[in-house]
Amino acid sequence: MSTSKPAPTQLAHPAKIIMPDLVSHCDFKLRINRHHRQAAVASERWMFKGGNLDEQGRTAFRGLKAGLLTSMCYPDAAYPQLKVCCDYMNYLFHLDNLTDDMDNSGARNVRDEVMGALRHPESFQVSAKVGRMTRDYWRRFIQTGSKGSQERFIQTFDDFFHAVFQQAIDRKNGVVPDLESYITLRRDTSGCRPCFALIEYANNLHLPDEVMSHPIIRSLEDASNDLVTWSNDIFSYNVEQARGDTHNMIVVVMREQGMSLQEAFDFVGMMCKQSIDRFIADRDNLPSWGPEIDRQIDVYVDGLANWIVGSLHWTFESTRYFGNNGKDVKANRIITLLPKCA
Repeated sequence: MSTSKPAPTQLAHPAKIIMPDLVSHCDFKLRINRHHRQAAVASERWMFKGGNLDEQGRTAFRGLKAGLLTSMCYPDAAYPQLKVCCDYMNYLFHLDNLTDDMDNSGARNVRDEVMGALRHPESFQVSAKVGRMTRDYWRRFIQTGSKGSQERFIQTFDDFFHAVFQQAIDRKNGVVPDLESYITLRRDTSGCRPCFALIEYANNLHLPDEVMSHPIIRSLEDASNDLVTWSNDIFSYNVEQARGDTHNMIVVVMREQGMSLQEAFDFVGMMCKQSIDRFIADRDNLPSWGPEIDRQIDVYVDGLANWIVGSLHWTFESTRYFGNNGKDVKANRIITLLPKCA
């Protein structure tokens, strides 16, 4: 059973923090899908039609550049598959924003709507816009997605909601989990695992369950998930600390190990670099399942690598974490801490 500790009432913060250099540690090739602009524009239109966003929300979504992230993570997808992936990515960020402001009961209502639309796309009666959006992209997914990818998407998305419920409980009770519990929970709250099922869909892969459940494949997925997630905790810390959000690895290691803020940034940065090293070591030790499965696994593992390098570079192109200063932050790695929200 995981243990939780009361969140500190106030963290001692310096005025500026130096972020670890994660981009230089990752030498995976960055590629962008050739259908990037077309899919990004079409998906933004889809999001605005279904998401019920005001003008401020639309401006934030344009700055998010979710279409760019998608094109970096699925560089070889054909346009129809890329469009579905873009729609899902926009939708996932929208869902993240929705659940951030919800209590456990509200998150459960969203979960029931989403999972109903996924499990019964033809018969489930959706009653909210998020349900209609779910059903729309899912009907397109199942046209070409393998049975295995569909099942993995549904299961990992349900796991995402269960983790979000726990996060909501922690937020309400003002608790910070221990590091081991946090890592386990964060692998699901990140939403990365359904995105990994999209690698199969985007590349028309048909991978057997026994291959996808192999310990090396699971370890590769965890390494990619950890890099994306832990680096996101580094990049999003400034905005999150300003609003008092404690679901962040920086807060966890400060609390558990008594580190200063800069020490925590350095520590989590070291863990991020180690996750890239783990990924490389696991990739070098992949077993063989025969020529055809090996070919597909190579594509899948390349997709996990695309998530690592794509997410790192996208962070500084998006306005989500650093506003319009992303390129400066990428160059000098210095961030000025925001004041706490009243």
